[in-house]
Amino acid sequence: MKEHLSCRTGHPLLPVFQKQIFAHRGYHDKPRIPENSIAAFKRAIERGWGMEFDVHLLKDASLMVFHDELLKRCTGAEGYLEDLTLDEAKTLRLEGSEEQIPSFDEVLELVDGKVPLIIELKSFRGNYKSLASAVMTRLDSYKGSFCIESFDPRCVLAVKKLRPDVMRGQLAQDFIKRPENLPSWQRGLLTRLSFGVLTKPDFIAYKYEDRNVKACRHTVDKKGAQEFSWTIASKADFDECKRCGSIPIFERFDPEK
Repeated sequence: MKEHLSCRTGHPLLPVFQKQIFAHRGYHDKPRIPENSIAAFKRAIERGWGMEFDVHLLKDASLMVFHDELLKRCTGAEGYLEDLTLDEAKTLRLEGSEEQIPSFDEVLELVDGKVPLIIELKSFRGNYKSLASAVMTRLDSYKGSFCIESFDPRCVLAVKKLRPDVMRGQLAQDFIKRPENLPSWQRGLLTRLSFGVLTKPDFIAYKYEDRNVKACRHTVDKKGAQEFSWTIASKADFDECKRCGSIPIFERFDPEK
């Protein structure tokens, strides 16, 4: 592997991921099959597709697979997932179904190396070090192919320090156009991938609509980082994504039809 100013190139797992497509939060079909549910993950495995999903660290140090910090959208409950224990989280149901919030252990046991995984670290209240440590410790015994990504460059940096050989990526979008309640200085740094000088990501996972942002194009086209694109929502975008050499992360349609 070679290191450049803003990225690392030539990770030995990249060919595995370049041959795959990835179902965003599993192959869900709302409202029948909720996102980030065991049913959605089973459905993706049945198709032989890789999967992207999100991991949080709860107050009892359990790891759970869920997207939002707030519980409301996907469970109807109030409060933050991180304030629960595993047992408390298991009392909730996803999007009006009988599906529970899955633990990280449950998802890894289900997948069992059948398809490659894109695992997003969801930091909260400055827990990036403990989150990265817990996830990497659990993955030490996992035999399948995986990579780690996060919007929080502190998570990416923690993974670099804890497990430098693990394939890691920086999630980003045009935060100048979509502020996401971030302070202006942070929006600029994240949009421009400025933390790459420290984190040396193997790939850049940029929002597909924003992929022509100068920093994304420079890091991919000039520095040689692999590009992932999220979230692909149509066959036309999927085909264009593949044509450009980006790895597609898609949802709610069958890209093989």
